Amino acid sequence: MRIYKTRSMAADACKKGRVTMNGVELKPSRTFKIGDKFSVRKGPVTFSYEVLRLSENRLGAKLVPDYMRDITSQDQLELLELAKLAGQSGRDRGTGRPTKKDRREIEQFISDDYFDFDDFDDEE
Repeated sequence: MRIYKTRSMAADACKKGRVTMNGVELKPSRTFKIGDKFSVRKGPVTFSYEVLRLSENRLGAKLVPDYMRDITSQDQLELLELAKLAGQSGRDRGTGRPTKKDRREIEQFISDDYFDFDDFDDEE
């Protein structure tokens, strides 16, 4: 139902234990019934879904809400937003890893002797 791009990706997720129902890992051959609720772990977030109707064929994206409802909890959705924000912070996209010079500058900035507060005490 369009949770994964291909059937083989969905089967791999099942084999790796990322798809569960009531705390039990599902096999790729598992059949669903109407009303079943299952969870899919993608990265740090666990999405939850409920089966509304069954279909034998692959569906268009517009038809998915008729067959499946997203019941993911609010705290998981907030975790998804935090993960998105964390991915955006830091270095600019495409700049790669820090160079030795960058690392040295970071270490110098973080070190205690960068801010020498003893100089301010002498002025009094």
